[in-house]
Amino acid sequence: MKIEAILSPAELPALARRDLRDAACVVFDVLRATSTFVTALHHGAKAIVPVSEITEALAIHKKQPDVLLGGERDGVRIRAAQAGGIDFDLGNSPREYTAEKTGGKTIVSTTTNGTRALRACAGAKTVLAASFLNLSATAEFIKNNQPARVLLVCAGTRENMALEDVLAAGALCEMLPGNFSDSAENARHVYARAKPDLLTAVRSSENARRLLAVPELRDDVSFCLQLDACPLVAKMEADGSLRRQ
Repeated sequence: MKIEAILSPAELPALARRDLRDAACVVFDVLRATSTFVTALHHGAKAIVPVSEITEALAIHKKQPDVLLGGERDGVRIRAAQAGGIDFDLGNSPREYTAEKTGGKTIVSTTTNGTRALRACAGAKTVLAASFLNLSATAEFIKNNQPARVLLVCAGTRENMALEDVLAAGALCEMLPGNFSDSAENARHVYARAKPDLLTAVRSSENARRLLAVPELRDDVSFCLQLDACPLVAKMEADGSLRRQ
């Protein structure tokens, strides 16, 4: 397998134009979208429908009023003032996505970067949502399916690289055999240096600092760094929804 890493969301527009028909794209938005999606599926959610814009989420909700609306802008839950008078049911904290709230439900989610990264990979043969929470299960899926190419897609922050996404990509590289591009090797090296004290490394990142400054979101940082707490594969289906494999 040839393994590449896209470390910055600035590369996403070019990714959307690439021929990905032989590729498996693995999308990381560790703090917090992909961690949240994986947690919801682990707790019994039927599906996650990632969309780029609030208006898209509202349009789906209008047709299917039983779906839950989830997501964030500037890190916090989308409120009525941003969404035509409708408060979203859930934000983007994985700790909100309990079995009681999400079991059996379809959740339509829009986030600043994570859903955009997933949508940019729509042309790939396989699209997976990954985090530290489901890292080993994702690695096993890739090894069992042996795609010709693996693209590790780091969702980032705005148009900037996010350290925690690069660390997760590097951690996955450690679990995979293959021919690594320079960007994937860089991710491996960054992870190797941070591995002995991952929490301390991540706490210095922009996203972690922002979350740690908000008392009700502070615990999301350590939650999202739990290795293999949700042993599942989150795969995007042909209809654009993420479902548990």
